[in-house]
Amino acid sequence: MNIRVRLAALAACLLLYAAAGAAADKKVRIVNEGGIRDEWMLADGVKLAAPGYPSSFADRGDSVCVAMGYSIKPDGTTSDFSLVKAWNSANADKEPVPGYWEAFSQASAQALAQWKFKPRPEITEPKPTYTVATMTFMGKDGTDPAGLRSKCGIADLADLVQEQKSSGFQKSGSRQAQENARRAMDQQRQSAVQPIRGGSNR
Repeated sequence: MNIRVRLAALAACLLLYAAAGAAADKKVRIVNEGGIRDEWMLADGVKLAAPGYPSSFADRGDSVCVAMGYSIKPDGTTSDFSLVKAWNSANADKEPVPGYWEAFSQASAQALAQWKFKPRPEITEPKPTYTVATMTFMGKDGTDPAGLRSKCGIADLADLVQEQKSSGFQKSGSRQAQENARRAMDQQRQSAVQPIRGGSNR
């Protein structure tokens, strides 16, 4: 099963999801890992599937963790999987080889896609929820499981989303300022090289 995983900015993913929620007149809750328990519980007969180690990188044997953002829809299904944070025992947060993060994200998304929730009995109108799950892949190096998990911990998901939104807006504003400056310089150059009209050759 090939599940689409967004490796792009978390804020972009959330803005899309928030727009979808707004269209349905339902505000999207942003909740830290483990914080969904106040409104959600596992659906009947469902277990939290865990990802398998990607076979394409099994020979490396790195210990890896990924924090995967995901949405819980009002019907309890999961979607909108995105890589939020990642770490590996070989290169810390740097991707050792092309396709590395994609492989671990894909494995995580396939597990998350099997998760299903239901609202708690007292919740009459479940809201779309955006949260994060930390997935760990134990390698050959004997990394401590708790220590590995902590490498991908996100203390405040809402703050992280806000930071990424602000960063995105700042970058957008900076690009616009650069574009405006470039246009102004182009106009100055054109003015400087325009031929003088009305002159005569003598």
